[in-house]
Amino acid sequence: MSQTISRRTVLRGVGTALALPLLEGMLPLSALAQSAKPQAKRVAFFFVPNGMHMPDWTPTTEGKDFALPYLMEPLKNVRQSLTVLTGLTQDKARANGDGGGDHARSAAAWLTGCQPRKTSGANIKAGISADQIAARTVGKKTKFPSLEIGCERGGMAGDCDSGYSCAYSSSISWRGEATPVAKEVDPRLVFERLFGVSDPTETAQSRYRRNLY
Repeated sequence: MSQTISRRTVLRGVGTALALPLLEGMLPLSALAQSAKPQAKRVAFFFVPNGMHMPDWTPTTEGKDFALPYLMEPLKNVRQSLTVLTGLTQDKARANGDGGGDHARSAAAWLTGCQPRKTSGANIKAGISADQIAARTVGKKTKFPSLEIGCERGGMAGDCDSGYSCAYSSSISWRGEATPVAKEVDPRLVFERLFGVSDPTETAQSRYRRNLY
């Protein structure tokens, strides 16, 4: 059984000859399964800054045969591989005497587990985040140890939330207690970083046509 690529996707590339990378989605599943090369382990963290309506995500029953809430129904074919954890909290995202600034604190504390220092200056402080701890181990087997991708770039300096630096509001990934990791917000640049090959002979026209896709 093979994965299919839509006709629209194919037609989108007609008229321009592109040296595209061979993507896993273009290979038969059987070929992937028979590959002798061990598959790299993956871990992903998705941050939703304004929260979610948790009843739509939270199962109402426990055990291996739990019923999926409707927002998780697309995962029904892999339900036996899912583990849903509930009842967790990140105490360091609370004020704990630091006053306002919930949005900045929640972003900075989410993966670090640290109470961010309340400052709008350069002396920011949080802690290394869980994704970067994982990257130190599983990231050794991938092209890049980690990828940080977002929807809005945000600032890395100044006061963005009740006395908290913009670095806290704009970053969930931290390589160290004072080193937030900047994110990429342009999908094309992410693609080129993963698959692009620098070609000094490429003309401006061909580069423009390639960027259209």
